[in-house]
Amino acid sequence: MLNFLKALFGFGGPAITPEQVRSGTIIDVRSPGEFASGHVKGARNIPLQDIPQAALKLRQLPQPIITCCASGRRSGIAASQLQAKGIDALNGGPWQRVRDMLQQ
Repeated sequence: MLNFLKALFGFGGPAITPEQVRSGTIIDVRSPGEFASGHVKGARNIPLQDIPQAALKLRQLPQPIITCCASGRRSGIAASQLQAKGIDALNGGPWQRVRDMLQQ
């Protein structure tokens, strides 16, 4: 059950390092309103529903693509969608976690 919940919320995959966060591109998949209320400095806002259409553009950005959101659920879905298109994408989980990794 615990593994299922970890996978559901995006924490069952490989651990992300601060180096990956610093060298990649951070994509916040929350709504524009959520993004406006606080986000990782330098992150780009692409809501989850727009990720499939943005894949071609994201392929051109520095990788890995680090996805983040409020809890890790939406960012896990986004990372999986990008991986299915052959993009090096990792689920960063909650945006505050990604922000904190940048400060390490």
